[in-house]
Amino acid sequence: MKKLVQNLHCNYSVKHEAFPYQHEAFEEIKDKEYAAIFHEQGLGKTKIAIDLLMYWLEKREIDTVLIVTKKTLVKNWVEEFGEHTHIRPHILDSNKHSNFFVFNSRAQAVITNFETVSSEFERMQLFLKTRNVGIIIDESTKIKNPESKLTQDFFKLSSLFKIRVIMTGTPVANRPYDIWAQIFFLDHGASLGTDFSAFKLETNLTNNLGHNEGKRVRFEDAVSHIFEKIKDFSVRETKNSGIISLPSKKYMTLYVDFEDEQRRMYEEIRQEMKTTIHRGDTAIFDESQESLKRLLRLVQVASNPRLLDDHYDARSGKEVILEDLIHDILMRGEKVIVWSIFTDNVDYYCRKYKAQGSVKITGKMNVEDRGRSVDNFKHGDAQILFATPQSAKEGLTLTVANNCIFYDRGFNLDDYLQAQDRIHRISQKKQCNIYNLLISDSIDIWVDKLLKAKQSAAFLAQGDIDLASYQQIADYSFGDLVKKILNIDSPKNENEIN
Repeated sequence: MKKLVQNLHCNYSVKHEAFPYQHEAFEEIKDKEYAAIFHEQGLGKTKIAIDLLMYWLEKREIDTVLIVTKKTLVKNWVEEFGEHTHIRPHILDSNKHSNFFVFNSRAQAVITNFETVSSEFERMQLFLKTRNVGIIIDESTKIKNPESKLTQDFFKLSSLFKIRVIMTGTPVANRPYDIWAQIFFLDHGASLGTDFSAFKLETNLTNNLGHNEGKRVRFEDAVSHIFEKIKDFSVRETKNSGIISLPSKKYMTLYVDFEDEQRRMYEEIRQEMKTTIHRGDTAIFDESQESLKRLLRLVQVASNPRLLDDHYDARSGKEVILEDLIHDILMRGEKVIVWSIFTDNVDYYCRKYKAQGSVKITGKMNVEDRGRSVDNFKHGDAQILFATPQSAKEGLTLTVANNCIFYDRGFNLDDYLQAQDRIHRISQKKQCNIYNLLISDSIDIWVDKLLKAKQSAAFLAQGDIDLASYQQIADYSFGDLVKKILNIDSPKNENEIN
């Protein structure tokens, strides 16, 4: 089928110069068939991507560049085009009628979301066969699950793109094997292999690594070679590499005790879980959603018993210390973001602190309401933002605040890293204070250990540290700790917990 090569006379210049490290990344990958931009969040990957697409349109006979991002970030990309280029992008969304005109237009830049690519699969295929199209996938961890239909659709389209680029600040979003599908989209298995199951087996951060030296050695060796295999087409910079001057991040872990009724509820749930975890001698405590739900109940009661019992009327352990923290921060004349993985927590505390100037962002809010909350926090009187990481961890620059409090945390590393870096970005002038609230002798301690283990493994896989440095900080005790917290014996068959 003949390509519809376009001869448009456009202004391909960009309005702002890149930082030196951004220009170096651009030069490194501008002429490659595929590449990965893995710069840490807050270092301006979008600018690198925009410079790339302008270069492709001018120098590489590309008719159209497709930018794929999350639904909530489409607006951000439109604004970035206005800020940096002289091109007005077209939008593909759920409106199939308007999509028809985009597919049949001479659009040079098209912005869409992951779900639309999948829902418009057939028309997308035809579009790619009649154009020379380059693709930039923003937040590529969205396709980290190779077994999902969404990821499979991207795999099927991959070879039809003339140039492929992915980007994310957290390529290892949760566990080392998360990187496989992202890279497979680029090179079809040339670097990390074509067998995901085999790759996962080698790079799986399981509970029993602390007791199996042979398995631990194989795990560390496999993970330590991941970045080496992809470095020829990957660029990665971190805030610690000296490429840019940012204020420091100060981490503070604050331990508090259970309130009496909160402890009673926690112990009751813990005993129920101990009973259901074992059936005879066989452990059923594994990575299934059912097991994760059980653990999440403990996280809920350690966070806020009201999440499980509407009649709870005391002040929980964390509620007391949160009040003190917010008071101190506001007295300093500073703003604060309070993160919770539970929407009901965000709603409850936003109401409670309304007089102090509070706004919220949750997944239940529409895009317009979220935007109003952000504007009020950045430019208005709001001093406190309550938010769930799932709804506000990406695409937002919130450097008007230099404090964030993790009231509770889930099991996903990406949620934690992305959320804290909403305040630690270019344009931040103050030291960033990161507070983690933990209930002593509770599931919170295991979550803390698990996230640290995941982060260390991510550093190794991403090439941020070498194997010797990893071995100095590696801690596999999370596998034993969760059994201690639940007061269960070591099972015969140990599996991972996400």
